[in-house]
Amino acid sequence: MRRILSTASAVLLLALRAHTGQAQERGVSLGLSVTGGQRQPTLIVLPVSGAQGDSVATMVARDLRFSDRFTMVETSAAPAVSGPPNYPLFTRLGVDGIVQITLLPSGWARVALHDVGQKSVRNTRDFPLPTPALSPAWRMAVHGLADATEEWITGQRGIAQTRIAFARGGRVWTVDFDGANATPVTPVGLSPAWVPSGRGIVYNVVDGDRHPVFYTDLVTGARRTLVSEQGFEHAAPVVSPDGRTLLYARGGESGTDLYAQPMDGGMPRRVTVSRGRASTQATFSPDGQRIAFMSDRSGHPEVYISSLDGTDAELLTDGAFGDNDYRAAPDWSPDGRLIAIQSRNNKTFQIVLINVRDQSMRQVTNEGANIDPSWAPDSRHLVFTSSRSGIRQLWVADTESGTARQLTFGQESRLAAWSPRLNTP
Repeated sequence: MRRILSTASAVLLLALRAHTGQAQERGVSLGLSVTGGQRQPTLIVLPVSGAQGDSVATMVARDLRFSDRFTMVETSAAPAVSGPPNYPLFTRLGVDGIVQITLLPSGWARVALHDVGQKSVRNTRDFPLPTPALSPAWRMAVHGLADATEEWITGQRGIAQTRIAFARGGRVWTVDFDGANATPVTPVGLSPAWVPSGRGIVYNVVDGDRHPVFYTDLVTGARRTLVSEQGFEHAAPVVSPDGRTLLYARGGESGTDLYAQPMDGGMPRRVTVSRGRASTQATFSPDGQRIAFMSDRSGHPEVYISSLDGTDAELLTDGAFGDNDYRAAPDWSPDGRLIAIQSRNNKTFQIVLINVRDQSMRQVTNEGANIDPSWAPDSRHLVFTSSRSGIRQLWVADTESGTARQLTFGQESRLAAWSPRLNTP
């Protein structure tokens, strides 16, 4: 996020005339650059003409704001634009970049990013928009306009073209990045996790004395059983980064341990030996060579890291604070640097980030009780369950700025899992 284009011709120094008080002390630098590189670029999305133009402008502006990388000027504050923008006027408004979207007769959308300081178009590209308008596929394509714009500016694609899976009312649901289109996708289910392609999810089901693990293809709706052994509880399934291995917890009278088996079928292989204790809630490292998991082998829940076969297990969290400590629900960031966990040091759970290299910790929540973190593909944002609104709902936090927004509303929601980027070119 802090890289500067090495060629001087690509560095765009953009003046700041207003909105300085809103700017955060954080720089982005590829494409649009600001004086000193110490603040966020200020963007405006121009009004969009045509059917559904208002929806397109609103969605793209909201996605860019939710990225937490830009200071956004409201679209309604934009002066009328007919032909090339009046760059000096936008400079006086404190705008560094203009996002101009044109809905074409072909049904495509043309996005142009204007560099106000250089008085020129920085990037332009046409994007297909599927029919019908306002459908889930159409909305996902519009999210892609924001993600491409973010990539032009920062060098990293945005995360608006993602979804979050979660449990609500005994079923698995999905919801878009912006909180829209909350939809049930299974008749029953808990603890969803995405396959790396983003095409489907794995999850467990509580069904009498048989607690199976299923896979559901979100494109076709087809469902198949992955694990089903009578007399055992199967929970918290996850899939390896290469999509080949299913890892889950299997519980019985002798304790709960992690087991691995091929996604396409085969004999399960025991990974941990808990000897009457519990090992569960596994997460893969991005290279698929290690796992982090919760175990109470020390007498209370802590997070461990081990090799994929369970050997060389090491304590990741410091368990020296007392028997009331509880650290669990690890999730490994896609860039491999951090592991997010839920940690209870006193009476309330909070989300804590652990640096894998030096095991330093940083708390990122402090309002209400917060559990079950899941990373976004950008290794910057987290979704988690929080009680801060009075009922457990999903919230999204930017781990750099500390800002948070509520994602779900209505019935209680929990156990979220963030998808990989979807529909990317």
